[in-house]
Amino acid sequence: MQGDRLLAYLVDDEPLAIERLQRLLNSFDGIEIAGASTDAARALEYLSSHALDVLFLDIQMPGMNGFELLSRLPGPPAGQPFVIFTTAYDEYALRAFEVNSIGYLLKPIDARRLEGALKKLFRLRPAARPDWQQNPDLPGLLQQLAASLHGGQPQYPRRIASRVGERISFLDLDAVTHFLAQDKLTFAVVDGHRHCIDQTIADLEQRLDPARFLRIHRAALVNVDYVHEINSWFAGKVVLSLKDAQRTQLPVARDRVKLLKSRMGM
Repeated sequence: MQGDRLLAYLVDDEPLAIERLQRLLNSFDGIEIAGASTDAARALEYLSSHALDVLFLDIQMPGMNGFELLSRLPGPPAGQPFVIFTTAYDEYALRAFEVNSIGYLLKPIDARRLEGALKKLFRLRPAARPDWQQNPDLPGLLQQLAASLHGGQPQYPRRIASRVGERISFLDLDAVTHFLAQDKLTFAVVDGHRHCIDQTIADLEQRLDPARFLRIHRAALVNVDYVHEINSWFAGKVVLSLKDAQRTQLPVARDRVKLLKSRMGM
């Protein structure tokens, strides 16, 4: 802690997520951002040699996940920062609370929920580190949680968050026919209605179940369960139609046609 300000460090493999969190944190007094990283290994190196007050930590990251990073933090519990988990997947909430962190924030992070987590943090300072960090079973628990993310079948989200102003709603991915990128925004489409999503098409391609969602264009990701038919038009252009009320038609990029046909058993 520097004076009355808390030193914070941000870890997330999504640069846009870090930028958004930085903007939100900059609007709060008493928080100073000491640094940020999109690479968990580099973050661990920094955290191992710098004293911080709070760590904003993504859970699901390539290579080293958030639980694994925590399990590798050196030194006694009193030397470790408070933790506020951030994640795009609400099923990780239970795991986050299994280690009794300060808070758990679902992406896209809501300013009011962030404020609540920070108020809780300020109430605890400058007390000793949380009791959970003094639990002798903590290292084993963190290693178990870390291993559960690496092992077995990947755990894909069942819902996705959509923000309209200050309101956040959750969409069942089973009902999403496709995702579209337009005018620097990303939309999930349900029953023909667009819902703004705070993730890029590239992010969604990496995070959603590839057996269900297929990128057919740089600006489109389709739920293959809703593919009705595939048509070849003039000049080799391929267009697919969806099984929605609008019979939505989406162009397929040339380099994605073969993959689409393979996925559809053609």
